[in-house]
Amino acid sequence: MKLTHTRLLVDCYKECFLFYRDIMGFEPVWGTEEGRYADFNAGNTTLALFDRKSMADAIDGSYSVDDHFNDRTVIVFQVNDVDKTFLELKEKVNFISEPVSRQYGIRSANFRDPGGNLIELYHEIPMG
Repeated sequence: MKLTHTRLLVDCYKECFLFYRDIMGFEPVWGTEEGRYADFNAGNTTLALFDRKSMADAIDGSYSVDDHFNDRTVIVFQVNDVDKTFLELKEKVNFISEPVSRQYGIRSANFRDPGGNLIELYHEIPMG
């Protein structure tokens, strides 16, 4: 397992995109200011932005812009095989859902650590 991303879940995606690109100076390597998701080169890791409502939708969670208890970050780990890792961990953690293929080129599964932090496991798949 390899930590690859820290994903910030934001309600003001475009403003955050411009902040991390123009003020902080991170180079976008995926996504645009008009999208809902972006990856920035942050040295030896990736800083990602994702629209908070879109993340709630992806995990069938609740969302309210006024709810300060909705997720704000996701710790993202790359694994060799999400399905295999899911089977190895399913007796140890409570997964939010079984692995699912996403149209943006990953297969992923999410769960929470004991502190309630959202964790994503993924591996890349062909986009299509």
